Amino acid sequence: MITTHLLPQIITAIVAVIENNAEEVTQLDQIIGDGDHVTNLQRGLEALVLQQDELSLLDWPKAWQKIGMILMSSVGGASGSLYATLFMALSKASNETELKLPTFAVAFNEAVDAVKKRGKSKAGEKTLLDVYIPLSEYLMSVANKEFDLQSILNEVSLVAIKGMESTRDMLATKGRASFLEERSLGHIDAGAKTAQLMICTIVDVLTKDLATPA
Repeated sequence: MITTHLLPQIITAIVAVIENNAEEVTQLDQIIGDGDHVTNLQRGLEALVLQQDELSLLDWPKAWQKIGMILMSSVGGASGSLYATLFMALSKASNETELKLPTFAVAFNEAVDAVKKRGKSKAGEKTLLDVYIPLSEYLMSVANKEFDLQSILNEVSLVAIKGMESTRDMLATKGRASFLEERSLGHIDAGAKTAQLMICTIVDVLTKDLATPA
């Protein structure tokens, strides 16, 4: 069973992967964005680090609610609002204290829908949703089937990477990048890149936990 005791490990690992890729992501953001995506994201992660032990004592719905509130108050730019919406909607849609795939898939799908409404965006517009929408669709497609959790996790990483890579050939229609029109083609969206990095990092932590003897 996946419990919130993993949150400190997950947060620490995400802090590291964003730091290790900060230069690359900032360069992406400077090309077609405002150049402050990593800085804003790191501010939110620093706030989560300060409360990671308290988060690990909560059940999942309460932890997601608290994470959303922390990100809302600490992350600037569009990312702060979108990630806060994601986690707060995830909390609202969750009635399970245990993290089970069928219930999580439904809650995550509702959370992604909330982000779509908040950002007035959809798939194909060169945003982080180009990672989260296909991920949501994949989870819904396997939610009620017999599954091996490790196989699901492996596929989650592949879906996230494919979604991130898909933004390279998209025309940006949201934010500052939309003013570049055709010049936005050929570049990966910074928000999609950090979304992929964080998702793959979570998968890595969960994979190690599954491999650890009980």
